[in-house]
Amino acid sequence: MSQGDSAVVRPSLPPALKIIALSGFAASLSARALDPVLPRIASEFSVSIATAAGLAAVTAFTFAVVQPAIGALADMFGKARLMIVCLALLGFASLLGAVSSSFEVLFLCRILAGIGAGGVFPVALGLTSDLVEPGRRQVAIGRVLGGSMTGNLLGASASGVIGDVLGWRGVLAVLGVLVIVAALAVSFGFRNKPMRPGAPMDLAALRRGYRTIFSNPNAPICFAAVLVEGTCVMGAFPFVAAFLHDQGQESLAVAGLVIAGFAVGGLLYTLTVARLLPRLGVRGMMIGGGALVGLQLAIIAFGPPWQAQAVAFVAMGMGFYMLHGCVQVFASELSETARGTAMSLHSFFFFLGQTTGPIAYGFGLAHAGKVPTMLIAAITMLALGFILAVVLRPRPPTDAVESPRPDPA
Repeated sequence: MSQGDSAVVRPSLPPALKIIALSGFAASLSARALDPVLPRIASEFSVSIATAAGLAAVTAFTFAVVQPAIGALADMFGKARLMIVCLALLGFASLLGAVSSSFEVLFLCRILAGIGAGGVFPVALGLTSDLVEPGRRQVAIGRVLGGSMTGNLLGASASGVIGDVLGWRGVLAVLGVLVIVAALAVSFGFRNKPMRPGAPMDLAALRRGYRTIFSNPNAPICFAAVLVEGTCVMGAFPFVAAFLHDQGQESLAVAGLVIAGFAVGGLLYTLTVARLLPRLGVRGMMIGGGALVGLQLAIIAFGPPWQAQAVAFVAMGMGFYMLHGCVQVFASELSETARGTAMSLHSFFFFLGQTTGPIAYGFGLAHAGKVPTMLIAAITMLALGFILAVVLRPRPPTDAVESPRPDPA
């Protein structure tokens, strides 16, 4: 885009977009915020690290299960109103978790946090689409994604620093305050804008949408792929701090920095995808992304110094989004009339993988050990990239009314 083009596009984006990006940022802070401090939580409540990792699993699970209903709820209650409610719930759950007196109470708080966070991101994208015309929408969505990625980046790194100073309770308290501020910002920012509900829930249309989506041969492939990604990649995150602790590195800030490398890799992807895609093609992106992730998991398995692991996480983030971004595009083309439902299902299976991931890693670490468990995940991701490059083919949406699009590879 030329400098002149930028001057045309920027004024057309509504000021409310900054508030939407702030909400995505605040919600994304909670995604990985507890991962660096899990060893401290396990120690305080006298539970194993695998049990403590269940906090990440249950948050991801509740995030996942609300996805199919979010679009319908937004239509019933209004997108802005639903976002305010979800942010308030996330903030309340974080503050309550900060003063929890038992692991069971903290577990319940993370369930509520998952419900709250699960409603923010898809509604943010829906609001953005409502406010911005199609010609400017890709730029606008990029701004919102940038806010979410920045939240993912700071959520891990800042929580490690805060955890060293204020402990894990301080992490949740700070997070809760920030999310409540975001809820107030959305409330004030949209106070003069209509927040009326849309159409009532149409269960018959919802069923037709599901039938349309799953009649596309790419649907089960896309959803299975993101389930595997969530399990093999995201499932390792809750154990990173424990791995480093076993190597003698007890600083939570270091653990947060290592985990944050993944988000840095994601940001690098957004900066380079426009140049990588024409050179590699879709299939090359999937093969290269899977191979890059698999290699980094193998490196981490053998426990190099934390500096090397931080670099590995940057590379793994880059590779992950190379693969995941391609699958996301295929998922967006499963249906034209039920695209929102298809993307909700995409999120559902991805976060379901983040639920099964800590459980699978906990089982593998307990029965096989770190190196075999990590290497199995590495081989799985390597194979996934090659398999998807073979079986995923550009197909028109099942309900398409236009002629098929050319092969993007």
